[in-house]
Amino acid sequence: MLEREQYTPGPASGAQIRKDGEKWTLILVRELRHSPEKVWQALTDPAHLREWAPFDADGSLGTVGATVKLTTVAAPKPHVTETKVTQAVAPEVLEYNWGDHDMRWELEAFGGGTRLTLWTNIGRRFIAMGAAGWHICFDVLDRLLSGTPIGRMVGPEAVKFGGWQRLHAEYAKQFGIETPDGPSQKGRTN
Repeated sequence: MLEREQYTPGPASGAQIRKDGEKWTLILVRELRHSPEKVWQALTDPAHLREWAPFDADGSLGTVGATVKLTTVAAPKPHVTETKVTQAVAPEVLEYNWGDHDMRWELEAFGGGTRLTLWTNIGRRFIAMGAAGWHICFDVLDRLLSGTPIGRMVGPEAVKFGGWQRLHAEYAKQFGIETPDGPSQKGRTN
């Protein structure tokens, strides 16, 4: 895939973290060039999820009360969780739980496309990794919806990708947290 070989993610952006007691929430915002209806389908349809998301779904996530098995892709050993869709207002809001991560997707029509916001709780030491991973997933999603798919990049495959390493470091610096490669950037003046 020549297109994939040429892919380089942009700089870390559109992310923030919030802390509520011991709970950390990663909030990612991305503006996509596609209608909310098209993005909604990509967030809820198993065939679309298989092309960009870090998990496979055995059913649609588009109906409140639906019980769906989510299988993490490229995990060292199979990791399957069962989720119940708790909110599905097409094409505006989608909520469910992925393992122990609450997932809330908000879609807003914006400038001929969609402003997509993901809210997910995640362990503090993994928050920069999560931001980098979702950043790449959103890039893959955008290209898929544009008709120029580059293939899913998740798990260990994404971590080996040079762009992920850069994003991880940029998000860690932005969030003021330590990475395995170095100290926290919080409080530095440079």
